[in-house]
Amino acid sequence: MKKRSLLERLHTNGVSYLIGAALLLLFIPLYQLLLLNPLGYGDALHQTGSSYLAWIGEHSWQFLLYRVLLALAFMLLFTLPFALFRIIVAQEIMIQQERETEGEEESDQKEHIEDKEEQGTAMPPYAWRGKGFAIIAAWSGIAGIVVYILGTIASTLYALIVSNGVQTNAPLPAGYLGLSTFFTIFGQTVGMGLLALSTLFFGAMIARGGRNVWPGIWVALGYTALATAALLSGSAVAVASAPSEGQAALTTPAILLFALWVLWLGILLVRLKPEEEA
Repeated sequence: MKKRSLLERLHTNGVSYLIGAALLLLFIPLYQLLLLNPLGYGDALHQTGSSYLAWIGEHSWQFLLYRVLLALAFMLLFTLPFALFRIIVAQEIMIQQERETEGEEESDQKEHIEDKEEQGTAMPPYAWRGKGFAIIAAWSGIAGIVVYILGTIASTLYALIVSNGVQTNAPLPAGYLGLSTFFTIFGQTVGMGLLALSTLFFGAMIARGGRNVWPGIWVALGYTALATAALLSGSAVAVASAPSEGQAALTTPAILLFALWVLWLGILLVRLKPEEEA
């Protein structure tokens, strides 16, 4: 089987990110607005005691589908941190090579063009050296996505189990507050915090390069990543300060801005051409 080029993989990744962003921006909000809220989901979230668990017990399949869509959206973004890492490394290597070949004879320039075309199938050896912040961004992004997905799955399964047979005015199940708080902090604080760190470092690396390294639209994407990181980190801190609420006022805006940033990145990736590969 022929090995796919970097450009082909980035195109595929871009489509995946577009679908994930569409779920976060459109399908999940519409599902909550048009199906869950008429069933009382919004009111149950803000009620105290066992009302929320009672609602889940009565609408378990609707609740499960909502959480599955949320987890699926982030699963589609799993490759994003390392895809962006490869783009940053490839772009900086290409710019470095272009600077090294300035002023050379035509024969040298021809060899350089051939070398650029080969970048679509492989990265130079040890290309990651000197890219410490990009490496941190890639691994923290992967960790953040995994932690968020695991937190979402664990909290969903636990809520479905303990909500079975719970009545609106009944006492909360033993240990519920402790475990639900743990799942909230694990997914919403740790997961979102790591994702914020990843987005911050990626944005900083692109913004640092500026127009000398990146096209203007990529520079704008980098600065948008910085704003997204600020909102994600604010949400993570706010959730940690009041985990019993499940989420903070910043959580929804943070996820929506992150989804818009992912949508933007996905569009850029699917529109990449060979000469713009990095």
